[in-house]
Amino acid sequence: MLKWLIRRQLAAFERKFDFNADYLRDILDADLGALRAINKTAAIAQYQRDIPVVAWAAAGITATMHEDCGPCTQLGVTLAKERGVDPTVLRAIVSGDEKAMSDDARLAYRFAKATLAHDAVADDFRAMVESRWGKRAVVALAFAVAAGRIYPTVKYALGHGKACSRITVDGTVLSPVGSLVA
Repeated sequence: MLKWLIRRQLAAFERKFDFNADYLRDILDADLGALRAINKTAAIAQYQRDIPVVAWAAAGITATMHEDCGPCTQLGVTLAKERGVDPTVLRAIVSGDEKAMSDDARLAYRFAKATLAHDAVADDFRAMVESRWGKRAVVALAFAVAAGRIYPTVKYALGHGKACSRITVDGTVLSPVGSLVA
């Protein structure tokens, strides 16, 4: 009965966000406890303390694009827009156009890129984040970067990963920065 209810919830999520959740069904089929475990990562993914939503979204979307999962990136963009992030800034994040990003988005984008590259300059960006918003904001961005990697990695490991090729932001179709598709 519980699995039936979860399948209905997954179907509703798919309809609402035009997102294929087959990987979650595979996890559910394998072990309900495993699905509960991955659902716990949502608490990390949703932690947004003392940070503007645009910065939090920029870090998460940047990390997801780094993992090269188009459907996950599209979902992140859709959720960010739903939370009020300006589509112009979302387009800038997806295309890597730092000049078109807001200051908050640019700082989070740079922090995420440096963190993902294990670049020492991440320390400078971390200090800027802490100075601007505080220690909880650093944690929020760290969690956004980590969460942005979890779902694509699980999807690829389960055979459901799809590379980033085209991302739609408010009706505009873009090739994400770093994408092999021109």
